Amino acid sequence: MWRMQMDGGVAKRRTSHNFLSLNQSRPKPNQPLDTPRTRSERGFTLIEIMVVVFILGLLVTLVAPKIIGRSDEARRTKAAADLRGIEQALHLYKLDNGSYPTTDQGLKALVDKPASGIIPAHWNPDGYLEKVPVDPWGHTYVYISNSEKYVLKSLGADGEEGGEGKYADLDSRDL
Repeated sequence: MWRMQMDGGVAKRRTSHNFLSLNQSRPKPNQPLDTPRTRSERGFTLIEIMVVVFILGLLVTLVAPKIIGRSDEARRTKAAADLRGIEQALHLYKLDNGSYPTTDQGLKALVDKPASGIIPAHWNPDGYLEKVPVDPWGHTYVYISNSEKYVLKSLGADGEEGGEGKYADLDSRDL
């Protein structure tokens, strides 16, 4: 039952019911255990990262051209919506005061009560717009009026009369 075994010059007593076999030994304090790690402890392999980067690159090349080309269309849509909003404010101004603001008074008459020209008798103290709007390209909207009729338009991306495509003018009468 008792056997003596030499291990590195030191005699060790071993019993037959010892659970460690002769080939196994206890791990040394600084020696890592060979336990299988979970997925979260291992991290990602280089192949996995490369696959993700490839997929992201593929998505960007397919989706980006569709999104980038739509910014001009979005600006034109925003300008059309602004023109409709300004028109509504102009109609409310006319309902309250009997006429549209003159060209000299401009769209500022929808924000602040005019002090010159045809002074509105029933101007809304809250105003008709919060501020004088500018188009999506940073230009002021063109407003021409004789107090009975008006022309309201955006000159497009170039800010000049006429043009085609993204440079085309937007007129409220065409909406």
